[in-house]
Amino acid sequence: MNAILNAAQIHSKTLPDLVNKLLLSRQESLVLFNKLAALKPFTPAASVYHLLRRFRQSLVDYLALGPFEVYEALENQPTDSPYRQARQLARQLYARIARTTQTALDFHDRYEGDEFEPELSGLNEELSRLGESLATRIELEDRIVAAVCRIDTRIAA
Repeated sequence: MNAILNAAQIHSKTLPDLVNKLLLSRQESLVLFNKLAALKPFTPAASVYHLLRRFRQSLVDYLALGPFEVYEALENQPTDSPYRQARQLARQLYARIARTTQTALDFHDRYEGDEFEPELSGLNEELSRLGESLATRIELEDRIVAAVCRIDTRIAA
């Protein structure tokens, strides 16, 4: 996987480019997640709140790429598409992925607010719960990504 997307790939709606965007967005979110988790014990400080805001935004961006970009692109493939198995797998896994989305959105909403600083006393437990949910999501997404990449490898050969 390329670590950087060029301008054409950023706006591309091809399935391989969308998968790359998803993986890069996921990586960014996980890096911020780990940076935030490393700040414990969490004390009310500008650096914690700033990183929490950055992480929340990155998380929402990542969450949106799955259903609104990758899965939509799979659904829009013609019935005779080489991606039909990846589409079927995505359909089978979508409900489980959607549950992880709700867990992440609950976390996002719990720590929302620019007008006040959110309470940090439960942040460690919330990050732990979110981390478990993200691990499940990544496992499921990786199955779909692998199915898409298998097709791309065969097409390129």
